[in-house]
Amino acid sequence: MIHTHSGETISFDINYKKRTSMGIYIDLYGNIEVQAPKGTPVECVLQLLEEKWDWIQQKSNEMKDRMLGPKKKVYDHGESLLYLGNAYPIQISQDINIKQDHVVFEGDKLHIHVRQLEEEKIKQALKRFYSRQCKALVEKRIQSYQSNFKIKPRSIRISDSNRTWGTCDSNLQLTFNWKLAMAPLKVIDYVVVHEMCHMVHLNHDRSFWRLVGKIIPDYKELENWLALSSWKMTV
Repeated sequence: MIHTHSGETISFDINYKKRTSMGIYIDLYGNIEVQAPKGTPVECVLQLLEEKWDWIQQKSNEMKDRMLGPKKKVYDHGESLLYLGNAYPIQISQDINIKQDHVVFEGDKLHIHVRQLEEEKIKQALKRFYSRQCKALVEKRIQSYQSNFKIKPRSIRISDSNRTWGTCDSNLQLTFNWKLAMAPLKVIDYVVVHEMCHMVHLNHDRSFWRLVGKIIPDYKELENWLALSSWKMTV
């Protein structure tokens, strides 16, 4: 079906099911589906769509951007990067007298200090910043959730993996992706707890997910955030 509101037109499907309320779902490709109780008038569906119109447009645009993939970063004033789930503008300063290239988070921007204005130097400074922040954040969150576990991790590492957000091996070594520092704290908490639960259950059996859900009840929503937003977590 097609509906036009506020000068914008969307296509959507209605799926009538055994349920007590209506819900709007947008898949990874931007397809919109309204699930509604059997017998719900189309007028009620259209009213819900109009009430949620801004949210639908926002999510649909996010899906389109995701399909296009990340844009190449332009390391100049006006570019922004994620930190703890929020986008902050970067500011680059060149100073040949500094001992090492580094990044400082100053509340409303990421201030990058480099000796040479070279893209690779800027990227490496950013990676070191995110790695340090990730290590500090992860260590604090592990301490916060340790009371839920009888065993402790033996070591904590930060990695540059393109495949995983975290791992736990049989030696109780926990490893986390430095890009986690770009995610909201709740998402970091989920990944930390996920890997800590692997200290108890090395596989993803029902017992594992029950333990995860006991500590992070909304973990599926946080997994979904990673699935939809991870493409933006890059430098």
